[in-house]
Amino acid sequence: LAAFIKPRMNCRAAELGAGTGIISLLCAAKGKLGHIDAYEIQKDFADIAARNVELNGLGERIRVINEDVRNIKAHEFGGEVDVVFSNPPYMKTTSGKRNESERKYIARHEVCGDIGDFCAAAYRLLKHGGSFYCVWRPDRLTSLICSMREHSLEPKRMVFVHSNESAEPSVVLVCATKGGAEGIRISPPLFLNETCDKDGKCKMTARAERIYETMSFGD
Repeated sequence: LAAFIKPRMNCRAAELGAGTGIISLLCAAKGKLGHIDAYEIQKDFADIAARNVELNGLGERIRVINEDVRNIKAHEFGGEVDVVFSNPPYMKTTSGKRNESERKYIARHEVCGDIGDFCAAAYRLLKHGGSFYCVWRPDRLTSLICSMREHSLEPKRMVFVHSNESAEPSVVLVCATKGGAEGIRISPPLFLNETCDKDGKCKMTARAERIYETMSFGD
C-alpha cells in the first residue's frame, strides 16, 4: 500500500486504522507525503504507533490520534486533506476463526466499523478531487467498490497482487477520487514470487524487488 500511494510531498494526508503505524512511517520516511494524521481506535496500538514515530524521529511529520474512524470530522482535526489511505479490517465478524488476541481480532474483523464506515470517513476528510487508497481482499471487492461509490469515491486505478503467476490474487489495491468521473485503469498484476524451493523459501520477482526498494510502482 505504501508503494501504491503516489508521491505528493507537500500534501496533508490521513491514515484510517493505523495499527502500529508502519504504513504512515514508510510514507513519511520516503518523503511521499507531507504531514500525516494516523488514526487508530485501539489505544495500545496508538501508543505503540506514537512510540514508533518518536523512535524514528518523525514527530514533525506524523501525528497519531486515538480515535474511532466513525467519529472523525475534518474540521475537528485541522481541515480537509489531500490523501487518505487505509488497510481496513477486511473480514466480517461472522467469518473466519476468532483470534485469541482481542487486539488482532478487532484489527482484522469489522468490529469497530465496516468498509462503508471507512469510506464514509475518507469522504468526510478528503478535499474534492482528493485520493483514497485502500488495500482489500479480492473476494470482497464488490463491497469495496459499492461502498466507495456510495460515498462519492470513484475508483480510478486498481492492481491485483498475486503470490505467483499460477496463484489467484490475494490482495487488491484500489485508488479512488472524491467526486471523480467514471473510468478506471486496471494496472498489470503484481506477481510477488517467481519460484519456491522445497522448504518454502521463495525468490521475489524483479518487479516486486524494485517496488520494495523504491517504495513506488513506477507509474
